[in-house]
Amino acid sequence: MTDRNLDTLFRLDGKVIIVTGATGLLGRKHAEAIAAYGGTPVLLDLNQDVLTTFANELNTKYSVSATGLSVDITNEQAISNSCIEIIEQYGKIDGLVNNAANNPKVEESSDKNFSRLENFPLNIWNDDIAVGLTGAFLCAKHYGYKIAQNPNGGSIVNISSDLGLIAPDQRLYAKDGIDNDKQNVKPVTYSVVKTGLIGLTRYLATYWADKNVRCNAMCPGGVENGQPESFLNKVNSKIPMNRLAQPDEYQGTLLWMLSDASSYLNGAVVNVDGGRTTW
Repeated sequence: MTDRNLDTLFRLDGKVIIVTGATGLLGRKHAEAIAAYGGTPVLLDLNQDVLTTFANELNTKYSVSATGLSVDITNEQAISNSCIEIIEQYGKIDGLVNNAANNPKVEESSDKNFSRLENFPLNIWNDDIAVGLTGAFLCAKHYGYKIAQNPNGGSIVNISSDLGLIAPDQRLYAKDGIDNDKQNVKPVTYSVVKTGLIGLTRYLATYWADKNVRCNAMCPGGVENGQPESFLNKVNSKIPMNRLAQPDEYQGTLLWMLSDASSYLNGAVVNVDGGRTTW
């Protein structure tokens, strides 16, 4: 790129960008940022009614042509079919945000705490890996290939986590009066999925580099979302900025990664965590 217009460097005008998990807490913020900067968000999630409502909200507020598609990203045929539909509607795909992930549930009974590694069910392991990691691979396989066919390539952003860089501090979830072997823990699948996305990022960054397809990973920290004050006090003490993020504080980084402002950023793993992984 030679002539760079600084006034429009972060704009996404004319870019068609897929967001998976688009109706979740951060997915909505990702899609809103894309629409606000002129991009066309293609919203993927499971509930069509919620997707349609959200797409209409974005279109009304930002005068874009967003659309919502109910796609199970663990189903390769569903992804392939949606890819055909998106190309038919828009003619191209310029970007992909691999955001979808299960939030591993803690299931408890009087006998076992199923969040713990020694009790963690194989079916939940398989489900979490299928959505968070296999789904990202399948989206890259189909949507990423279409991005690679563009004359100017495009951008893939994988949403990892600070827990893709460091281990969860299980002491944050401990409660007084409960035996160690029954304490809640952050389930194993979250760390495995988020670390796996970093490996996928490095692979994709080199795979289509000759087609000018860049791939980078964002590693957000935790988001304040109604957690108990006791938990917030503990986790904040581990963050140099002494707080969790607000849901909209990742939008600027995403815009940078998707836009021409980051035209030489490729294979990067960017932690946006208030400094937590620095300690």
